[in-house]
Amino acid sequence: MTTPNNLMNANESNADREIVLSRVFDAPRDLVWKAWTEVEHLSQWWGPQGFTTTTHERELKPGGVWRYVMHGPDGRDYENISTFLEVVAPERLAYKHGGAADCEPVNFHVTVTFEKVAENKTKLTMHSIFPSKNARDLVIREYNALEGGKQTLTRLGEHLQKMGTAAGPKDQPFVITRVYSVPLERMWDAWTQRDHLKQWFGPQGVTIPHCTLDLRPGGVFHYCMRGPDGNDMWGKWTFRQIAPPERLEFLVSFADEKGNTVRAPFDVNWPLEMLSVVTFAHHAGIGRGTVVRIEWTAFNATDAEQKTFTDGHDSMRQGWTGTLDSLAAFLGK
Repeated sequence: MTTPNNLMNANESNADREIVLSRVFDAPRDLVWKAWTEVEHLSQWWGPQGFTTTTHERELKPGGVWRYVMHGPDGRDYENISTFLEVVAPERLAYKHGGAADCEPVNFHVTVTFEKVAENKTKLTMHSIFPSKNARDLVIREYNALEGGKQTLTRLGEHLQKMGTAAGPKDQPFVITRVYSVPLERMWDAWTQRDHLKQWFGPQGVTIPHCTLDLRPGGVFHYCMRGPDGNDMWGKWTFRQIAPPERLEFLVSFADEKGNTVRAPFDVNWPLEMLSVVTFAHHAGIGRGTVVRIEWTAFNATDAEQKTFTDGHDSMRQGWTGTLDSLAAFLGK
């Protein structure tokens, strides 16, 4: 849903009072406007990873108010209020954020522009101006606003995909995200050290009796996963990119004991390989922590393999949910 460039561009100018976030979405402008202005859509993507949003009041017109609560993954609630200054569909929104005694103590003006850059591409730019450098620095320091803005626009891109834009339903990637209250560096170690992976990788009840790890581009994590019934299943990750402590990219496949790539034992139409991109980011909000985002796509798949992969998203989510629960238990030790 984005150009291959950076997901977010932050430009700070005008006496260090501004933050500018920009991203190009593979979606028509009317759809991006709809996602931004209709509460049923806005509630599904607004805020950094791990946050949910409850809207109590929203009237989209000059002078209208949007009063909402952002619920952080650490249990903290953030009361917010915005007052709309301009509403020019589908091109421009302007609003004043803050100003109420019962809300977060941050005040700034925002202008959001929606620019058609191609038939089904829209450049969204979010320009925030603060009353002073200190006010801008406060939201960066206390709320991790730059990372929060990046994550929020990432979530918008994911929601636009669900609304039926660029990639059709059959091409949808599998995505799962979890927020952990541990530093980013510790999370990186959990994913990149053999002895750590051996303790948590796999759903609850599964063990890793054998594994090897060669952490370099072209290197392999080769493992044996033993189920509660005692049956063994081998798999491997073949690393393509390693960018500590923020990103791992690798091809996932089933394997035999010698490390050869083999077909999935449960379905001949399961993709032979899947591309996995795992990213780690500092979490926005006062609670901090680390956001783990896992994205899998079928790699060089036939139509039948792609369909089987897409149809398997629910079972993948169940398996990864158990695996991420095991990671949480490991990190809590």
